[in-house]
Amino acid sequence: MIHIARSQIHKDVIVAIAVTALICVAALNFRMLGPFVGLFIPLPILFYRFKLGRSLGMFILTAVMLIVISVVGWNSIGTVSFLFELGLVGLILPEVFEMNLSVEKTVGITTGAVITMGAVILALYSLLSTTSPWAVVSDYLEESAKLALAMYREIDASEEKIDILAQSLEGIVYLMLRIIPAIVIVTTLFVVWSNLLFARFLLRSKQLFCPDFGRLDRWKAPEHLIWAAIVSGGLLLFGHPGIKILGINGLIVIMMIYFFQGIAIVSFYFEKKEFPKVLRAILYSLIAVQQLLLLVVIAIGFFDMWIDFRRTRKVES
Repeated sequence: MIHIARSQIHKDVIVAIAVTALICVAALNFRMLGPFVGLFIPLPILFYRFKLGRSLGMFILTAVMLIVISVVGWNSIGTVSFLFELGLVGLILPEVFEMNLSVEKTVGITTGAVITMGAVILALYSLLSTTSPWAVVSDYLEESAKLALAMYREIDASEEKIDILAQSLEGIVYLMLRIIPAIVIVTTLFVVWSNLLFARFLLRSKQLFCPDFGRLDRWKAPEHLIWAAIVSGGLLLFGHPGIKILGINGLIVIMMIYFFQGIAIVSFYFEKKEFPKVLRAILYSLIAVQQLLLLVVIAIGFFDMWIDFRRTRKVES
């Protein structure tokens, strides 16, 4: 029996490493779908962390990173670090799950822990390479911008659009560097939030532990967040560039939180009107790729404080 149990554990570890490594390689090679595929990197790590324990979960992530390094090489340390950060979500989220906290604290603590680890890794890398963290991030953004330009050429975009993008690269990198705190926070929030939703379904289907967060389609942001939005918007009125950048970063993060509330409202009505799952998937995909729909969802989340689209105040009273 012990031999069979160990054999099963070894099999699970191999499967976990293979699946996660395959997702990483796919995320690196599918340029158009890469970011979407990358969302799923934490999921197998999270699942097998619950199934096999903390130590084997860490071993799986380490093995996957070694495979990724063997594929892309040490020269792509920025890409490796980003994939490692995604993998960390799969390790940290289960730890916070076991604390049995509210959904806000679960997402917040996990996001904070992942960003802190990322900052430590960046600091260590800059020390070893004798390069400032600012220069490391700047080089990575420039490389990413060039890759985006190459992708546009591959999809046969018009020469006019390619020329406009090429001329704008310097300005894009300049802006991205100044809003990098918001980009990091928003990206991590979205990855954690997405994997929390995926994990709930997966863990429950396999009868593994998962906190009961209640009906997430009734979730709403704290009402006092509106003051943070007002203050961030007010900072844009100041003439000092640093204060304006602070306001822009604040607004970007707040918009992501209201996006979560807007998606909760959309999900609520999908459930209420009994939309078919295929239609829901199509509509969610449209929201993801259409900027106008994305802004509409954010606006729905923002104005829900006054309009109360789901009539939650009647239920609470």
